[in-house]
Amino acid sequence: MARPREFDMDTALDRAMGVFWMKGYEAASLEDLLKAMKIARGSLYKAFDDKRNIYLAALDRYDKTEVEEGIEALCDPKGPDGLVRIREMLDDVKNDTARRGCFMCNAAIDQARFDRKVEAKVTSMLRRLEDAIGVALKQSKKAGRWSAKRRTETARAILNTYMGLRVLSRSGYPPADLQAVIDASLRDL
Repeated sequence: MARPREFDMDTALDRAMGVFWMKGYEAASLEDLLKAMKIARGSLYKAFDDKRNIYLAALDRYDKTEVEEGIEALCDPKGPDGLVRIREMLDDVKNDTARRGCFMCNAAIDQARFDRKVEAKVTSMLRRLEDAIGVALKQSKKAGRWSAKRRTETARAILNTYMGLRVLSRSGYPPADLQAVIDASLRDL
């Protein structure tokens, strides 16, 4: 009979995600992960096999928690106007005082070009986020009247702004300058 797992998988993955988020994949050592996850080496290997599988599981956890939460907020028809929801998403980046950036964005820059599984996960998250921005545009009083093509193009531009803001925020760009980027990006909407 197999022994029951001695740790909470979600908690361990949240901790591993924090290590990868701050250090990146390459700089995160197995010792860093073991210490952060608070699990024994044998448990780590039994649950994940290796560092790469921990990273992939952490990306799935980020998708399930952070990305899905953002998508739900963007698509919520009971929330404020769609353009307001988009502005709130961008303002959240400006308000990230911890300068953590976005784990999905970090993975896109750090590992997606080297690992097809990471690339597929990141691409899926980005496409779903783009679609959610499109839903928010469709649910806005102003943009809801636009053609589907214009909404799709605008959703891609807003996604690009979001990704750029995440990188700028992590690099220490001042909040006032981030606000100027947000305002300029949304001015013509």
